[in-house]
Order: sequence, then structure tokens, then C-alpha cells
Amino acid sequence: MVKNAIVTGGSRGIGKAIAIALSKKGINVALTYRTDKEKALSVVRKIENNGDKALCIELDQKNRNNIRRVIEEMHESFGKINILVNNAAIAQEKAFETITDNDWDNMMEVNLRGPFILSQEVIPDMIEQGWGRIVNITSIGGQWGGYNQVHYAAAKAGLINLTKSLARIYSKDGITVNAIAPGLVATDMSQNELNTEAGKKKAASIPIGRIATAKEIANVVAFLASDEASYITGQTINVNGGMYFG
Repeated sequence: MVKNAIVTGGSRGIGKAIAIALSKKGINVALTYRTDKEKALSVVRKIENNGDKALCIELDQKNRNNIRRVIEEMHESFGKINILVNNAAIAQEKAFETITDNDWDNMMEVNLRGPFILSQEVIPDMIEQGWGRIVNITSIGGQWGGYNQVHYAAAKAGLINLTKSLARIYSKDGITVNAIAPGLVATDMSQNELNTEAGKKKAASIPIGRIATAKEIANVVAFLASDEASYITGQTINVNGGMYFG
């Protein structure tokens, strides 16, 4: 079976590492970006230079019609989709009492409703093939709560439950659905938190003694997207260096 993956937010950080890791397994990858096309193209070039296939597509995952256009482009370029990695997300450091209705709605639309729509739109492809992998990138914040990111933590907790729900419904169709909950990872998105006193204290308290690399997260995604992970579904895999054991 030809394997075709969509990796949202694949132009940088964890998403870039995931796109590269999947391509090294012979998987055709469509990586999405929101604003920085040049960064996305650089990832595509890196993958193609290794002899593998990739393309990048602009995506506003708050918009169902835009998501459908991405899927159409994927069909035209590679064929039916059988791997979806919901990685794209936004973060916002903000005290709880200052979070606005708009802040809350925007966080939920991108970090929870986006993965819901994407999953809903690609699952028919997977059912038709009798094989599929959905991997949702959540967060340790979705497990132990948020301090200056309450809305972010709430959205990620919702993503964990979406993972469990989809696994209950679709595992019988050959579709596994799992989540990965990273702790602190060396990416642009986490830099603001790591520069705060609270963030520095978190990094210093990690049992393994350091923050994660994006590649370490990507390696787990590549495994969950493989045939070898066929009996793992509905799980949240902690990749956090021992920050949280739940």
C-alpha cells in the first residue's frame, strides 16, 4: 500500500521533524503551513534531496473549505490519504483573568476544532482503504492543566478526549488513533515559556535532565504511523522526559 500523509504545521519545529521522519519511511508527505511558505518549501526541498516525495500546501485549519482544498490537492498529487498528523497549533502566555472571549475562541478553533474537521474529512479515505493512522500532538498541559495557558491546556485536554473517542469508533475499521503528549521541546513556539521564570524552573526539574528535541517527538510519531503499531489505539503517549507519569 502506498502511504500518504498530511502533517499540519510542517514548516518548522516538531512538524518539520515529523515530516522528515515520515518521508524517511517512504511515506509521501504533504506538509501544511499558515504563513511562511518559504520555510515550508525548504522542508520540501530537504525531503526531495533525500530522494523522497513531498509538497507543501497553505492551510487555515479553522476553515473547512480550506481543509477540503488541501485534501483535493493531496488526492491530485499522491492519492488517498491514510496518515494524518494533527500537529499545527497556537500558544498564548496569558494570565487567566486576562483571557478574552476572542482568545478562548481562537485557541479552540485552531487547537481543537481544526483537528476535529481534519479527522472528519480524511477518515472516509482511511475507511475505504481499510487502514489509517491519526496521530494528534497534544501536550503535557492537557494532562496536568495550565497556569498561564489555561485556554491552551483546555484545548489540548479536549484533543486527548477526541483521540479516545475516535479510537472507540474507528479502530474496527483498521484506523488507529493516538496522541502524543510532549513536555518541553526545543522549538520556536516553546521559547517564550522557556524564557519565563516558571519555564526555567520546569526545565530544571525534568528527571531526564534536559528538554526534548523535535526529532525525539517525531520518532514516536513515525512508529505510531507504522504497521508495527497496529495494536496501539486510543492512547496518549507521554514523551516528556519524566515530567509527568500519569
